[in-house]
Amino acid sequence: MGGSAVDEDWEFPSPSSDVKTVVLVGRTGNGKSATGNSILRRKAFKSMSSSAGVTSTCELQMTVMEDGQILNVIDTPGLFDFSAEPEFIGKEIVKCIDMAKDGIHAVLVVLSVRSRFSREEEAAVQSLRKFFGSKISDYMIVVFTGGDDLEENEETLDDYLGRDCPEPLKETLEMCGNRRVLFNNKTKEEVKKSEQLKQLLSLVNAVVNKNGGKPYTDELFLELKKGAKKLHDQTVEVNSLEGYSQQEISGFTEQFHKSYEEQLKRITEMVESKLKETTHRLELQLAEEQTARLKAEAIAQAAQMKSNDEIRKLREHLERAQKETEELRKRAESGKCSIL
Repeated sequence: MGGSAVDEDWEFPSPSSDVKTVVLVGRTGNGKSATGNSILRRKAFKSMSSSAGVTSTCELQMTVMEDGQILNVIDTPGLFDFSAEPEFIGKEIVKCIDMAKDGIHAVLVVLSVRSRFSREEEAAVQSLRKFFGSKISDYMIVVFTGGDDLEENEETLDDYLGRDCPEPLKETLEMCGNRRVLFNNKTKEEVKKSEQLKQLLSLVNAVVNKNGGKPYTDELFLELKKGAKKLHDQTVEVNSLEGYSQQEISGFTEQFHKSYEEQLKRITEMVESKLKETTHRLELQLAEEQTARLKAEAIAQAAQMKSNDEIRKLREHLERAQKETEELRKRAESGKCSIL
């Protein structure tokens, strides 16, 4: 299901249904596809070690959990990765939203314990919030991959986060309500596989409950939903027409699909425009923060230099005082000897 065309499962489940949709986002190489496979309990997404990234487009896979709950998992090719072109990201965002249909129940922000939380990842999280709005934070869960590395060192996720955790990562976790889980995507132990999946699903259910069972949606979801329903109704209607040849019916159907594709193109252009605006605003913010940081560092450096200068003057004054004291002592001793 890699395309953006509407398929036969166009129906949008109600918020009370057992169908939930989670989306994997994060920097290329953090293990999104491997995490998706761990959630699905099968190798559905292509995953391998690659610095260039393996996932080239959004892809949806579905699984039925032990409790009967249906879980849709959407893997993405590094959305909000600043190394990608806005046009590419825009198309993939629309494709992801088109796949989500009834909305997103949880956004899984995939990070790796094998690398430090970078400035790019911080910017990506900020961009995600600026694009979808701060409300998206209520749906975010941080999934740390590389659990096998920590296990080798007999460390826990708390140990890792407690060891010089960068401030931006702390802020991201606070923003997500400290919803976090550690995944070992390489383990062969069924108990570990089940336990980490159970922890994640518990967090997903907590997010769903926190949001009153309502998935995240916005005007983009509503536009695509409206277009999908219209296309479906038109297709059903034309297929029930009598007195028309199969060729004429095919022509109507093709026309309806073309209309929907044009709607997708219009929405994609709108997303690209919004994405560029979001990126521009974020770049301005980052530039302002950089300027403020450099100014603060300059002030701190000036204060340090002033402090060093004052300390130097104080030390020189103390040395002069010690010399004068020593000279007075010597004079006193010399005067005493001459009297004797």
